[in-house]
Amino acid sequence: MLIDVTTPQDLDDRFRETLGALPEPERRRDPAEPVRAGAALTGRHLLALFDAQVTSRQLDLAGRWLRSFDEGYYTIGSAGHEANAAVAAALRPTDPALLHYRSGAFYCTRAAQAAGEFPAPRPADGTPTSGGPVAAADFDDGGTAGSGGPDDGVSGSGGPTAADGPDQSAAHDPDDAADRTGGAPEHAAGTGPATPAVAEAGGLTGTVTAGYRVGADGTAEAVTVELPADPPSADDAAAARPDAGTAPERRGEAAAEGAPGGPDDDAYADAARDVLRGMVASAREPIAGGRHKVFGRADLAVVPTTSTIASHLPRAVGLGLALERLRRVETAGRRGGDSPLRSPWPRDAIVVCSFGDASVNHASATAALNTAGWYDHTGLRIPVLFLCEDNGLGISVRSPEGWVERALRARPGVRYFAADGADPVGTYAVAAEAAAWVRRHRRPAVLHLRTVRLMGHAGADAETAYRSTAEITADEARDPLLATARTLVEAGMATGEELLTRYDERGWQVRRIAEEVLDEPKLGSVAEVVAPLAPRRPARVAATVAESAARAAGPGAAARAEVFGGKPPELAGPLTLAQSVNAALADAMLAHPGMAVFGEDVAAKGGVYGVTKGLREKFGAARVFDTLLDETSVLGLGLGAGLAGMLPVPEIQYLAYLHNAEDQLRGEAATMQFFSQGAFRNPMVVRVPGLAYQEGFGGHFHNDNSVAVLRDVPGLVIAVPARPDDAAPLLRTCLAAAAVDGTVSVLLEPIALYHVRDLYEPGDGEWLGQYAEPGAWAAGHVPIGRARVYGVGSAEDVTILTFGNGVRMSLRAAATLADEGIGTRVVDLRWLAPLPVADIIREASATGRVLVVDETRRSGGVGEGIIAALVDAGYVGAARRVAAIDSFVPLGPAARQVLVSEEAITQGARALLAR
Repeated sequence: MLIDVTTPQDLDDRFRETLGALPEPERRRDPAEPVRAGAALTGRHLLALFDAQVTSRQLDLAGRWLRSFDEGYYTIGSAGHEANAAVAAALRPTDPALLHYRSGAFYCTRAAQAAGEFPAPRPADGTPTSGGPVAAADFDDGGTAGSGGPDDGVSGSGGPTAADGPDQSAAHDPDDAADRTGGAPEHAAGTGPATPAVAEAGGLTGTVTAGYRVGADGTAEAVTVELPADPPSADDAAAARPDAGTAPERRGEAAAEGAPGGPDDDAYADAARDVLRGMVASAREPIAGGRHKVFGRADLAVVPTTSTIASHLPRAVGLGLALERLRRVETAGRRGGDSPLRSPWPRDAIVVCSFGDASVNHASATAALNTAGWYDHTGLRIPVLFLCEDNGLGISVRSPEGWVERALRARPGVRYFAADGADPVGTYAVAAEAAAWVRRHRRPAVLHLRTVRLMGHAGADAETAYRSTAEITADEARDPLLATARTLVEAGMATGEELLTRYDERGWQVRRIAEEVLDEPKLGSVAEVVAPLAPRRPARVAATVAESAARAAGPGAAARAEVFGGKPPELAGPLTLAQSVNAALADAMLAHPGMAVFGEDVAAKGGVYGVTKGLREKFGAARVFDTLLDETSVLGLGLGAGLAGMLPVPEIQYLAYLHNAEDQLRGEAATMQFFSQGAFRNPMVVRVPGLAYQEGFGGHFHNDNSVAVLRDVPGLVIAVPARPDDAAPLLRTCLAAAAVDGTVSVLLEPIALYHVRDLYEPGDGEWLGQYAEPGAWAAGHVPIGRARVYGVGSAEDVTILTFGNGVRMSLRAAATLADEGIGTRVVDLRWLAPLPVADIIREASATGRVLVVDETRRSGGVGEGIIAALVDAGYVGAARRVAAIDSFVPLGPAARQVLVSEEAITQGARALLAR
């Protein structure tokens, strides 16, 4: 019985007692009837929701049981949040979902929907809900827009009001205006990607996207599976499931109607097996393969998210924006007869992302909600449904009464809906209304779902340290499982005893599956653990570069000539680094139709340093656009675009600004393939102007020389082009790796070298570089992790290992040393992650004297990694390091006191020779 803390036994006992005390219904009713007058949910629907909720609850109990003998590794559960099953029921199984860690019931419902085992609720008047087909006209009726703020006229239930204003999207977005006046988003046969249709009975027909791959040209290729024309029978479903036991009679419909007989391995059991495998770190877990316990499966359109609070919300916004852009591209392509881009999800899909009430205060959540509202205000559509599950607690810290509602209601451009998780019928009704509103208007909304938290934050959480018995008891009384059970009994759809039987049968099923997964293999080697982290297929990357070159020189030559105004960059004479990056971006936009360039000031202004100048005029505002000034959101847009099959190239204006948003790279971008075994990818190339040595400008924030946080991210590729003739090859390699392997790269561009023309003497022009014609791209391909070597003099005395600004300084220093008879090898690393270790060792061994010239800081700088690589390889020669001081870069001439200089390089080389 409940005393001081809700334990698994307490919760189980309380549930049983309450169900046993429920009065017999006055009369039994047909489960096909609505549970309430005018309700969309019938008894059959509510019983299916109850099964999903019970499965989730039994999983929480199983998690604590597994932990009790050290075989379970995750005890954060969903108890008290099971009302999110009703939200899942209001959505379609093809709506991409990014779920937080209390989403067990949502996941179980989604699994049943995708398997055709969950009936799709429909309103009493027969019109389709958000779970059914949406008419084409629903997108183009000039609908309504809610501001989401206090003056929006939105009631607490989320109902529409006369305060809604006209949809102004078309006036702000010419592409969208064309879509609104023309192509309807109907699922016409033979047009667009194969997408599922939702049958009236709730089953799926046609093809379902089970995953996707991004093609070499940057387009998304959906991987689909065929579903039968009719929902499978219970026997058919069991026969098709290889790990299922003997199917009982009438397993499917009988279970839905509450008839006797235990549940076999149905969709709920499959979902339970997924979750339990995650709890025990089984290598057979379907999404992360034992690397983490997450909710995710490609065939369920559930995108795995990490445990970082709210960090997935910026990605959700980016995904919503990308889906809309792809929808418009597809529409324009169908009108013009060509649509190279395909979304991996249906054209009318919406994005759902869930988070807790405490996360409302997190910077990532603030960024995402603000960005969604900002874009809505500008007239761009972002079909995202934010789901805030409010249990009033962030571990032990309470959300102040009324704070969450006030914070969410105040978000401009984000429509507010609210529901009480203790009312399953009402929750479904509001969730369906919210989903339909987002789907119809393609605009963001937030569903504020009030929940409770049962059994504490996790298994080790002692709630009595911060909660009273009265508080815990009050939450127990609002248990969503009990709420669903009471509704079923009051509606005459079941008795308490029948529901308890279902609860027990599902419990035994979950326990049996838990015992089965205990014996499954775990990841047993380094190779197994890191296999999906950063796949590298250099031959395919090289082939992709060669294919792009062939297209540019052949079929795409006319388009290329038009883009460059008849004067391609290879005929423009030697270029600066900035000019080379600009030309390479233009060539890449031609090679990759799904590529988009965006960031602060990149479009209208052409970048602070002119690197993106003219790209918007060449490729249009849909592919080159300015963003709001928030680095978290810039990267979030890239993460979502990559997930949707595009090839995003966001720019972070300065390296120092990246630190505001680095978790989007570390916690989100770099982990996607790792936690999904490659089922989901977010290919991306992040351009970051950075490093120091800007003369007469800046100070720390414009001369940041810290890259330690980037080099520490597993799988992240970091390229640093120092010379103009290296810029295009490095960018092409990063883009090809993104398209082929889903690689996430950072192209760190030395600002101080952008417009440099001379190397040794004023006017010598020796730092300029020739832009290669397409026919030379394949021969000039630079694989990831390959350095460039310059020989100065005899090149036999000293090896200088450097990068970025250090390359120019080292070449100048080498010229001085050559006058003294000292031969130098200057090695431009070009890649800071992974380091070109083989080249480092070879060139170091050639002279036996190594000088590491590192413009980053002495502590945590790149030089530490280079020295470590030499030691690990058994290098026995002399080594010395010249690095920047552990200091922020000051303003003006004082910067020279803390940065590496040419004089320090020459002195370091002489010191090596003097040993």
